[in-house]
Amino acid sequence: MSAHHHTPHHRPKIPGMLTLAALGVVFGDIGTSPLYALKVAVEASQSGGGANLEPAVFGILSLITWSLILVVTLKYVMIIMRADNGGEGGVFALTALLLRKLGKHTKARWAVTLAGTLGASLFFGDSMITPAISVLSAVEGLNVISPDLKSYIIPIALALITALFAVERFGTNKVGGVFGPIMLVWFFSLGALGFVQILDNPTVLAALNPIMGLQFIASHAGVSIAILGAVVLSVTGGEALYADMGHFGLNPIRRAWLFLVFPALLLNYYGQGALLIRDASAIDNPFYRLAPEWASIPLLLLAFMATIIASQAVISGAFSIANQAVQLGYIPRLRVRHTSAEEIGQVYVSKINIMLFIGVVGLVLGFRNSENLASAYGISVTGAMAIDTLLAGYFMIVIRHWNKWIFIPLFAGLFAIDILFLGANLFKFFEGGWLPIAVAAVILMVMIAWIRGREKLLAARWDGAIHLKDFLNSLQPGSPIRVPGTAIFMVPHDDIVPIALLHNMKHNKVIHERVILMRVQIESIPFVLDQERISVSHHDHNFHSAVVRYGFMEEPNIPRVLAFLRVREFHFSLMEISFFVGKEKVISRESASPLVALFILMHRTMLGATEYYKIPTGHVVELGGHTTI
Repeated sequence: MSAHHHTPHHRPKIPGMLTLAALGVVFGDIGTSPLYALKVAVEASQSGGGANLEPAVFGILSLITWSLILVVTLKYVMIIMRADNGGEGGVFALTALLLRKLGKHTKARWAVTLAGTLGASLFFGDSMITPAISVLSAVEGLNVISPDLKSYIIPIALALITALFAVERFGTNKVGGVFGPIMLVWFFSLGALGFVQILDNPTVLAALNPIMGLQFIASHAGVSIAILGAVVLSVTGGEALYADMGHFGLNPIRRAWLFLVFPALLLNYYGQGALLIRDASAIDNPFYRLAPEWASIPLLLLAFMATIIASQAVISGAFSIANQAVQLGYIPRLRVRHTSAEEIGQVYVSKINIMLFIGVVGLVLGFRNSENLASAYGISVTGAMAIDTLLAGYFMIVIRHWNKWIFIPLFAGLFAIDILFLGANLFKFFEGGWLPIAVAAVILMVMIAWIRGREKLLAARWDGAIHLKDFLNSLQPGSPIRVPGTAIFMVPHDDIVPIALLHNMKHNKVIHERVILMRVQIESIPFVLDQERISVSHHDHNFHSAVVRYGFMEEPNIPRVLAFLRVREFHFSLMEISFFVGKEKVISRESASPLVALFILMHRTMLGATEYYKIPTGHVVELGGHTTI
């Protein structure tokens, strides 16, 4: 089975349209960084006592420029985006790709799973902070229009955030068509506003020289950590380019970045720098001060829209990661709703939406402005980026056998940058940086409890299980009685007898005329071709095993499988089918660890198999049992 199954996305054929759509989903987060990144970094450089503003502006612009070149352009756009899993990107796609290559029993498997789950946990922390900081920083533009409006900032920000989460359930594609053009206007405005200021003061372009940044950091050792921690804000959202690759494909994202987003961001940062060199008082809000007075209200409205779009992209990214985590068996089954017939990756997960909403509102009320939030922001982003670098480096060098003499030093250099940024952000731990770490720790604990608990549960089920072969050999003609109809048992293994079948035999003293043991198998590729979806094997006594395969981006759908089996294998009427689903109660041993207790709690509250697999409810028989772990 080849790894390169091309995704059944119905992508629009016109590359320009796809690039435009990508602008709305992929670049929102990094595209709204100019609202706060330069301001926070320059203020950090001044904190040690009013150093002269001009060298600070040159040094910080140089650091921002080279961070965008090395972290986003070289690392993500040029290198990591080549590590795709059947067209999908993101930390779980990369984890699944590595696990597939590593084989069954290696210590490396556990290390890779842990790294992948940690990366995803950090991404969840990030998806709470991005909407809070982006929306707050946009609404803070009200200060520029009139300082009297300050008291309205928090209520307006909360209203925008509430609206944002309320429309999530309608799906990205409904709003996506509007997003692309708005972001196009946004990036053109960013570039134009900056360009006008640069014409006024072209000396600012000297900051393109990387030595300026290095010298500035070297000469400001006291505040260098605070400065690096703020410079990182200019590259947040870089990992979204990789995570959203499955929606749009590699080339549209590359084109949009290289020809529009990257130049627009640089022009805007340099424009803010030129303005600050000319007028130091603009530091209260250099982004909004770029605009002439008549343009400040339109710019404010445009920024509202851009930040809403940026937040939307991160939230839908969190849904997509939650969906992949369910499929890969890292978290309990959740109700996932697909919001688009064309785009498989567009999903809505109501439980995640509610959790994120509560988190974001809590952040806005707790931190109250974008500068305070900036200190909480960097840790999760830099942590996730460092994990991407490690996993991609391992994949490219060990598995794809890229030239190690070139790529080991290159990845080591990129990893060193990540660690430098991560280290600088860890110093902000007590100012709010603890928050994303706490969120990530909770999510990581949930995932590890679920993965370990499932392993224990499967082992307990194996214990004392009856092998199908032995069971079939022991069946006598006419005993037990065979009754008309087809029984389908949903099973985790197709070579052992399901407990539900034994219960049915023990209590009802019958077996159905035809028995199908059905196992759903999630592959480590995003999509499975229809002709490879189902394989059936036949046994004695009219017993059959069916293995149904899905990719980790797909949604299991049993009614479709039945239609398929009816045409290909069995001539049954849908009326005569009974589904037997084991509804087991998991009980812990006396000495069980807290992780086992957490697993049992999640197991009891998760979505049932009947709902998850969309089994027609009128045909389901649920038989209970107890398993002790």
